[in-house]
Amino acid sequence: MAFIHKRGKKWAYIVNIAKDSEGKRKQITKSGFKTKKEAQLAANKVENALATGTHIFESNITFGELTEEWFEHYTTQVKISSVRARRYAIKHLEYVWKNVPIKKITKHMYQTELDKLNKKFSRNYIESIHTTANMIFKFALRKDLLSSSPANSFVMPKKQVTVKDIEQENIQEKFLELEELRKFLTITKTHGLSMDYLMFTTLAYTGLRLGELLALKWSDLNLADCTLRISKTYYNPNNKMNEFQLLTPKTDKSIRTIKIDKDLISLFRKHLKEQNEFKMNQRLLYKDQNFIFAENTGYPRVMKMVALRLQRLMKLMELNKHITPHGFRHTHTSLLIEAGAGVKEIQERLGHSDINTTMNIYAHMTKNIEEKTSQKFSELTKGLL
Repeated sequence: MAFIHKRGKKWAYIVNIAKDSEGKRKQITKSGFKTKKEAQLAANKVENALATGTHIFESNITFGELTEEWFEHYTTQVKISSVRARRYAIKHLEYVWKNVPIKKITKHMYQTELDKLNKKFSRNYIESIHTTANMIFKFALRKDLLSSSPANSFVMPKKQVTVKDIEQENIQEKFLELEELRKFLTITKTHGLSMDYLMFTTLAYTGLRLGELLALKWSDLNLADCTLRISKTYYNPNNKMNEFQLLTPKTDKSIRTIKIDKDLISLFRKHLKEQNEFKMNQRLLYKDQNFIFAENTGYPRVMKMVALRLQRLMKLMELNKHITPHGFRHTHTSLLIEAGAGVKEIQERLGHSDINTTMNIYAHMTKNIEEKTSQKFSELTKGLL
């Protein structure tokens, strides 16, 4: 007996097929019917065809049709932030194959197209596109629409590094040295607006991701123990103040409790006092949601505003570096290394689930420290020879 159910505004059916040799049950599904009756009639035809051995699987389904069906299923399994990333990747795939039957997409075609995209985009973005395509084709395999996936045997193309890239490597550093951070915070304290100083100090002193910072509530902060609990992240792709969501962190390892500096605790105490006074004066208008970095409305500050404030403050620095809010996470890593912290300690503090992420940053920062050590040695021994 077919299972008829509603998917959004349309109807769909699921017809179970006899178990395969491995004992796994297979299904035939189809959606997009306007009424329940249409879905039932279509399911009846499939069941009759299966009973008489005349059913033909939809191997001529186009990539666009397959992607639509996969995406509908995928959105029920993951966070909304992941859905947004996959949607961007899908656009590049559908641009090439939307109306192409999936059985006609070969491994050679797949490799060729991703090689072309590799000339336009970063390695991380190509990996995202490949991961998305791989999930779509595996979905087709589970539905018996393909005998093999064209994404199998894919070889990630190498990015060609030019002399110009190497020469500009130092210019493109994305973190602040200790003295640069000291100067930046001094400028921020003098010329910054409300919350600028506390916000950027917190980023530099904790290594939090910006989404983790904006999601912080006073209940996450233990002023007596000097600890901060990170258990959620802020999501607001449209930067509309009242349309944010709080999601689970990036990975399980991202849920953590860290010790924080007593000077930072003092800044939080001052901010709490000022915020409470403001809430009392504006209690009829203030929508209190217990956020630490709340605007005058009670809603948390949007990410775009943080980036804009950083750009304006960096202009006062007159520093030839491209620093983003995430750069303070790398800045914190470099400070931990200079303070003698080990890789494992850094990994746990920053909430990296993959040790390679920590190691890549560690190696990058260590190289910088080695260069400074070499310079200091040269200055010390100058004139000996």
